[in-house]
This record gives sequence, structure tokens and C-alpha cells, in this order.
Amino acid sequence: MPPTGTFDWAQVDVAVPRRADRLPGVSMAGFSQHVSTLADIAMVVHPSVTLILDLSVDGGIVHEAGGRRLRGSFVAGLLPGRLRAGGWKGECLQIRLSPIAASAILGAPAELSGTVVPLEDAWGRDAEQVEDELRTAASWDERFTIAMDVLARRLGTLPPVDPEVAHVWRRTLGSRGRVRIDHLAGEVGWSRKRLWSRFRSQLGITPKRAARLVRFDRAAHLLAAGHAAADVAGVSGYVDQAHLHREIKAFTELTPTAVAAAPWLAIDDVAWPSPSHGGAVGGGAVGGGAAGGGSAGGGSGWPGVHPPYMRAGL
Repeated sequence: MPPTGTFDWAQVDVAVPRRADRLPGVSMAGFSQHVSTLADIAMVVHPSVTLILDLSVDGGIVHEAGGRRLRGSFVAGLLPGRLRAGGWKGECLQIRLSPIAASAILGAPAELSGTVVPLEDAWGRDAEQVEDELRTAASWDERFTIAMDVLARRLGTLPPVDPEVAHVWRRTLGSRGRVRIDHLAGEVGWSRKRLWSRFRSQLGITPKRAARLVRFDRAAHLLAAGHAAADVAGVSGYVDQAHLHREIKAFTELTPTAVAAAPWLAIDDVAWPSPSHGGAVGGGAVGGGAAGGGSAGGGSGWPGVHPPYMRAGL
């Protein structure tokens, strides 16, 4: 089996919420696989805490991490290690939380970093009730509304991260990982040591590793968009192509070619449209459109995508 997994997205309907439904630091997408065929996808790390809610009637989602295979909904922290997910016919809701949002909604993202746990371990006792409510909803619109309401109710119930930590995370994202940690420490009036300590204790990752993760995320999406590794290395801020190869190997244990072909990334322009993945490589615009020639701003260029939701993904 290929290391990145096997999957045909043409057999899946993808739905995303309208922009009016969004919460800061929260994005989500719904997936409905109507054909009974095996899906097996290796996760490609990205700068979010990921919730996979299994909405199949018979618990169709199976994930494998840390040498264990478990069935049902789960939460993957930042840099969860080798993680595969799949199953047969069914539905799931994927929610991505920035580490700042994860802290406000789940609490203690640092404890989740590097781990994959069942949903109830991170969410609490009402996880099963939320799953049941989502499972019985009549439409994806209703499911998104339920999910947003549940997440909104949890906001503010837990201590937030330090404003300085939140600022550094936002600057890291905004710079696409190309910012000096010393400069960030100066912006918030902290020493480098204090920033390192507070950031790591609250988000479970060091500022430097966070910058590397954000930079890798952009490079991975540029590769998936079909750009040559040498061009991607230059525009993403790597010293050279060899440097890019080393970083990809460190984060995924894969080659750039394998990352470019990863099913996990193939649907991102539709399910997770983001300007942070864009940029000019060799004079061409990268990102912004749906894979397969469609546009995320208009009709459905991707098989199975619900046109009403294509106008404004989170």
C-alpha cells in the first residue's frame, strides 16, 4: 500500500460552512462517502489540532497511531506522529482548531501535542451526546450550526493562552514561518528564554518548531499544487532543495514526490481554502482554486462538492 494512502475523492461529497458561520481559529468540513470502498489516508501534519467526528451509523472510521488501531472519533494534537485514518462507506466531520482556539475550547493543547486520543478523552463526558446530535441532523448546514454552537459554548470557559503567546502564533502564521524568534520576543517584550518557555508550556511546541511546521505546511501545499521542489524550496524560505527534502523527511518520513501525491492534501483547496497556502512560484499563482480546474469562488469544479458551500470555506 502506498505510504500516503489510497483514495478516490470523486467518490466523496464535501461540504464546508458559509463564512457567516465561522468562529476565530476554527474551520470544518463534512465528508460523505456513498460508495462502499476502502479509504486509507495518511495524515500530513499541519498547524492545527484536528478533531475527526465519526458520524457513520456503525462507527466506520478507523485510525492507526502509535501502533494502535482504534475505531470511532478522535483528536490529533500538533505533530501527532504517524497517523492513518480510513474506513468504508460513511460520514465524518473534520474540525481544525488553531492551537489558540484549541486551548480555549479543549484546554491544555500542550498535553495533546504529539498524541492521538479518543474524542471523549479530550472533549469530556458529553462527547457521545454531541456525536449523536450531529449524526441525526438532517443536513450538513444543520450539522455545521450544531457544531459551531457547541464550540461557541465552550469558548471562554477555560483560561486563554497568554496574549503574548497568541501574538507570536499569529505572527508565525502571517509570516508563513519566516520570522526570527528573537524579533518575536522583542515584539512582545519578553526574553527569548521566557518566550520559549511560555510558548512551549501552553501550546506544546517551541516557537522555532512552530515556524518550521508553518513553513513546511506551505511547502507541502505548493508541492501538491504541482510545483517543482526546487521552486518550492526557494519561495518557502529553505536554503536549497536539499534543505526542503530534509524538512519533509523530518515531518513526514516521505519524499517530496510522495507528499505532492498525498490524498490528504488533494482536497485542501476545496475543504480548507487558505491564502496562507498561496504564493507565486515561477510566475504562477498558487492556491485559491479547487483542484481539478474548478474555482472555490464559484461552481463545483470538484466531483461531489456541494456548490452552495463553495462560496466561502473557513
